[in-house]
Amino acid sequence: MKFASWLLTLTLWLLAACSIPANSDINGTGGVNALDQRDKPYLVLISIDGFRWDYQDLADTPALDRIAENGVRADALVPVFPALTFPNHYSIATGLYPANHGLVGNRFPSKDRRRFYSLRDRETVQDGSWYSGEPVWVAAEKNGLVTAAFFFVGTEADVAGVRLSYWNAFDASISGRRRINQALDWLAMPDEQRPHLITLYFEHVDTATHRFGPGSKGSLSSIERVDAYIGSLLDGIDRLSIANDVYVVVVSDHGQADVVRDAKPFFIDTVADMDDITIVNHGSAAFLYLPEPDHARAEAICSAINESWTHGKAMLRDETPDSWHISSDSGFADIIVQADSGYSVYSSRDDLSHSGASLGDHGWAPEHKDMHGIFLASGPRLPEGKRIPAINAVDVYPLMMEILEIPLVAPIDGDPSTLTDFLISR
Repeated sequence: MKFASWLLTLTLWLLAACSIPANSDINGTGGVNALDQRDKPYLVLISIDGFRWDYQDLADTPALDRIAENGVRADALVPVFPALTFPNHYSIATGLYPANHGLVGNRFPSKDRRRFYSLRDRETVQDGSWYSGEPVWVAAEKNGLVTAAFFFVGTEADVAGVRLSYWNAFDASISGRRRINQALDWLAMPDEQRPHLITLYFEHVDTATHRFGPGSKGSLSSIERVDAYIGSLLDGIDRLSIANDVYVVVVSDHGQADVVRDAKPFFIDTVADMDDITIVNHGSAAFLYLPEPDHARAEAICSAINESWTHGKAMLRDETPDSWHISSDSGFADIIVQADSGYSVYSSRDDLSHSGASLGDHGWAPEHKDMHGIFLASGPRLPEGKRIPAINAVDVYPLMMEILEIPLVAPIDGDPSTLTDFLISR
C-alpha cells in the first residue's frame, strides 16, 4: 500500500508540474502506456513555422546541421494548397490533403455555411468535429502509446473521440525555453507515463519574417534563436537513458517570400459586387463563397477579375490545378483568387487596412519555390548524412507511423515508400 500511495503521489506531482491535463478518455491511454508498448521508440516532432527550404543555409544553425549530419535532410518540403499554417500542419499530422482532412484554410465556413472555423477562435480550434483523418497522436493513443504536445494544429481538439494525454492551448507568450524544458521533462518520466510522441511548435521565424521580410536581420536572428532551442533539446536528449531510442523530426508548414514593394493590391470589389459573398482574405489569395450555387455568377466574377488584373488569377473550384487536390465536395471556396508570388489581393480596401502590411508572406501557390519548407530527421534507423529530393507534406505521416511501429490502417494520400524505403532494418 505504501508503494501504491507513493506512486500515486508521484504521478499527481508530475501532472501538476506539467500543468497539462491527463487524458481521461476511454479511447486513449489515460496517460499510461500499455505494457506491450513500453519498449517502442520515442519521436519528437518539431515544427518551425515559416522556415523556408533555404534558411538553414542562410543562418548559423548548428542544431539543424547536427540533425542533418546524423540523419536525413530533404531538399525541401512541398506544402499542400493552400500554403498556410493550419492546412499544412494537419496534412503533416494525418498524411491527407485538406480536401480529405477538413482544414481547407486558416479560416473558412462549414459546407452548410452555418458555422465558421478560425485559427483565432479557441472554441472552433478545440472542436473535434472540424477535424477528419487520424492524426498520428490519435493513432498512437489508440495503440496504447502516451502522447504529448506543446502546440501543434489539432492537438487541442478531441479528434475521433481521442485526446492526447498531455496538451497545451496555444499561447505565444510561453517561451521556447519552457517548451523545450517541458519536452525533456516528459522524456524523463517513468516508462509507464513517458510519452512516445511529443510535438513542439515554434512560431518565431514566421512572425519575424512577416514583420521584417525573408533574409532580413530580424528573420535570421529568429532562425538562430529557434535553432538554439533545438540545440538545448538535443543536448538534453543525449543525457537521457533513452537517448538511443529517440527520433527527432523537424518540419515546417511552408516557406516565405518577399512582398513586392510598392505593388498596389488588387481590390475585387472594384470589378464585382461582393455584398452577399463570404470572403476570406489572406493577402496572397482571396477565397470567395457564394451564398448559394450559381455557376453563371461565379464565372462572371472570375472573368471580371481576370480581365482587370495582371498579377494573379481567379479560378472556379474545378478549374484549379490538379496538384492542388481540390475536389468539388471538399469545402473549398467557390472561387479561388490566387495572386502571383509577391503580389496581393483583397476583397476591398477596408479589408487591407484591417489586415496590416507585411514585408514577407506566404499562401502563394505551393509550387512556387519560396513556399517550400524543410524536412530533417535523425534516429536509430535513419542513415547518417543522407540528402534526398524534395518530399510532399503528406509523405511525413507514414514515416512517423513506421518509427512508432504503429500499423498504417487509416486511408492516406501520402506515399508510404518516400521516407520509409531507406530506413535501416531493425
